[in-house]
Amino acid sequence: MSALHPGVHVLSCPTRWSDVDENGHINNARLVGYIQEGIYDLLCHHATAVRQSLFPSGFIIARHEIDYLEQLHHCPEPLSVRLTVERLGRSSAQVEVNVCREPLTFMRARTVVVARDRESGRSRKLSQNERRFLSAFMSVSTAAPGLVGRTTGPVGGAATDTARGGARAASAQSQASAAASAAVQRMTVRAGGGVGSPRSPRRRCRTSAG
Repeated sequence: MSALHPGVHVLSCPTRWSDVDENGHINNARLVGYIQEGIYDLLCHHATAVRQSLFPSGFIIARHEIDYLEQLHHCPEPLSVRLTVERLGRSSAQVEVNVCREPLTFMRARTVVVARDRESGRSRKLSQNERRFLSAFMSVSTAAPGLVGRTTGPVGGAATDTARGGARAASAQSQASAAASAAVQRMTVRAGGGVGSPRSPRRRCRTSAG
């Protein structure tokens, strides 16, 4: 991780004269190469990945989604290729890659990386160590969807599912509203006016949010 960008894997990557096309800027196909260099550096050269022998059979690039934001020109100052993990699946990770040279971001990409099984050549389930390693590069906001409504407290390690609690509260409120409506109907009938009779004013239904 970078001291300037906590939770972000940063690769310093120089541009080359051979990357420049006839339009005088770095060719868009070469920019895709910067994405792959950044991902390879994260999964294969990061100290933790090397120490724990993560992704021993490599990985497969399943998808690139790229936005070219600015023209990139060759100069001595290297590029900063910054990687964060947006989402983890059973066998894959969605990685956001930003190719920058301060103060500009030239390209932003979302790439799906899939763990590879050596024997079959197909995808395999991420190991617990691999998931733990990749999770270190997820921001709080991107990690939150996988933990929606679940809070683990220090007392007994209890987990409170706030989403379920909210649903139960909404259900209780709905039941109380229905009981109150039934009581109003019984009182109207006893007063001599049947439900829907001229003596009983027509009630307008209203849905209560929550």
